[in-house]
Amino acid sequence: MEESMPLNHSMETHHKLIARVPDITGRALPEWFQALDNGPSFLRCEERANWLAAEHGLTHGYAAAIVHEHERHRRQHL
Repeated sequence: MEESMPLNHSMETHHKLIARVPDITGRALPEWFQALDNGPSFLRCEERANWLAAEHGLTHGYAAAIVHEHERHRRQHL
């Protein structure tokens, strides 16, 4: 079972980060979700966020928000 990712910021801040992802990164969330799906098979959310930040030059805040949103999306579509 995968470890859930605790937010280091409020849900309001999370939503603001997610809303800005396309403008800040130049990629829409589905593209980031695909990058995560195609990336290394890390079990921990923190590892995925660290990989996403390092591999794609994102700040940790945006990387963590994308990973958290990816987890939420996956749970909703099981």
